Amino acid sequence: MSTDAERVRSILAAAHSMTVTVDGLATEVRHLDGTDPLGRLHLHPAEPGGHAEHRPSVRLEFTDVAPTPVRDRVRARVTLLGRLLTPYADANTSPDASSCIEFDRAVLETADGHRAHVGLHELEAASPDPLATYEAGMLTHLLDDHAELVTLLLRLVRPAPTAALVRALPLAMDRYGITLRLEEVRGHRDVTLPFPSPLDDVEQSGVQLQALFSAARRRSHRNTLPA
Repeated sequence: MSTDAERVRSILAAAHSMTVTVDGLATEVRHLDGTDPLGRLHLHPAEPGGHAEHRPSVRLEFTDVAPTPVRDRVRARVTLLGRLLTPYADANTSPDASSCIEFDRAVLETADGHRAHVGLHELEAASPDPLATYEAGMLTHLLDDHAELVTLLLRLVRPAPTAALVRALPLAMDRYGITLRLEEVRGHRDVTLPFPSPLDDVEQSGVQLQALFSAARRRSHRNTLPA
């Protein structure tokens, strides 16, 4: 399972937009295009004694949205908090500009109610998941072009889906496995099917997915997904 710091780094790496609030004034930045914002945000540790308190506060918010049309598409939210050490460079007008921030903390909030604070050392030591920037394309391709394989994976779900199942959609994928959202008449549940072994890079994803499909074909129970 990914650490909180790795989850934060993965969300940032795949982000296409963010909301930047400087001293209460919010700006929508929509030109990230999957470029990790940490590449142009220089994060610095807090100065001893709080000497930067006179500087403008800054809040950067990122929303992790499932790439497939599941119910409740927001998977997580990440907020970076700190103070500006240099004037904020608007990425909408200067895509290559950078800003220096005295970093306070990152806050991760997930759809299942988990909330965690991540410090600068943890954030700098963590790496994004190797599938982070590929996940959206891989999941939409699976659903749009190989929906029958999503249905096939239901054979691996335990407990097995019941007649209450309305549809099953891929929700997420990382180095550890693929998560399906099983939408039922009332509510939904998420099931993660682990890969035989964690991935080290995206090139290994095809083999690991095929291993899951092969395991599913060996299972005999019939799925209950309506045709």
